[in-house]
Amino acid sequence: MAEPSSIRVRVLDAVTDGALKQLDLDKLLEVLLRRTRELLAVDTATVLLVDRSGEQLVARATSGLEEEVFQGVRVPVGKGFAGRVAQLREAVRIERVDESTVVNPLLWEHGLRGLLGVPMIAEGELTGVLHVGTTTSRRFTDDEVDSLQLIADRLALAVYVDRTRSERNAATMLQESLLPSSLPRPEGWELAARYVPGAESGVGGDWYDVFELPEGRIGVVIGDVVGNGLRAAVVMGRLRSALRAYALEYSDPGQVLAKLDRKASYFEHNTMATVSYAIIDTTAHRMTVAVAGHLPPVIAVPGEEAGFVPGRVGPPVGFDLGTTGRTSAEIDVPPGTVIALYTDGLVERRGEDLDQGLELLRATLGPMDPERACVRIMATLVGDRQATDDVALVVIRHVG
Repeated sequence: MAEPSSIRVRVLDAVTDGALKQLDLDKLLEVLLRRTRELLAVDTATVLLVDRSGEQLVARATSGLEEEVFQGVRVPVGKGFAGRVAQLREAVRIERVDESTVVNPLLWEHGLRGLLGVPMIAEGELTGVLHVGTTTSRRFTDDEVDSLQLIADRLALAVYVDRTRSERNAATMLQESLLPSSLPRPEGWELAARYVPGAESGVGGDWYDVFELPEGRIGVVIGDVVGNGLRAAVVMGRLRSALRAYALEYSDPGQVLAKLDRKASYFEHNTMATVSYAIIDTTAHRMTVAVAGHLPPVIAVPGEEAGFVPGRVGPPVGFDLGTTGRTSAEIDVPPGTVIALYTDGLVERRGEDLDQGLELLRATLGPMDPERACVRIMATLVGDRQATDDVALVVIRHVG
């Protein structure tokens, strides 16, 4: 076997090979696991990745123990050999492989007698575990531990980058698929909307929705799930679908948000969202709106100064915060009236007072067609500075 210093040098050469940059994640795992077996003179090399819940390790790639991947082996974090590596975030060595030391029977059924596992950590985030095994008795040295950690660090970075890119692409596609492709055009009413992902948050949980309801009514929603990325986008999609379903069953926006709160609290654990939901009666020329932790809509009535829609702002959706009930406010919408619903990314800027952003929005909105209003609002509040957070905006005008 090579001298310890020689092992580290050879491993360093292997993980810094420029050709690896051209490989996708699956091929990179295949190449580096094969090299790991050769460099450390082991019989198996396996990568298990942390799943979305952070509670399970799932076999993703292997060299010498393909059954692990074929059978979808899962190991709870904190349990068994790989689970201990993940929980401790440090190397673990064992010289006896049986039911008392590992939870995956494939390891002892394969005849392994010694195991060495190290954590895969990138940007402070645990992405998985890399472990190697031998069918002969062997005590892994500190130099071998350091060498395997070098490989794990390279793999962790690749997994982190791939997962981040994949999540961003998936979140973008999901967001685009859930935003309305077109807005309703009821007689006597006009609508326009904008959505721009934030520079720092990327695609997240902001959304708007507009849909027709029975008896000449229109549902208008603006919402913001706390967080960003794929998880926030997925939760947003589920809340959007649930709200649409409740909107068909209940005519009071407050009741709809109460049902949404119950659903989110029960099924969307550790999730919170702010939502404004309005129902516009196009025949009676009235709007009923309920607000759950969200910034209130702005309304501009001809001949009057624009202002914020009056009414109680209830707690956000989630965590059973709305147990005391949710209320709705009803207002007249005479011809010429313009209403704007928006997310906080439009009016919030780091280092600036929120009230200033709200006042600027109020002063910008006036009786004008919705498309022009969107152009004017975005130019005034966003301008040439990309918003750090998502921006969603819906403007409605009663033409009359």
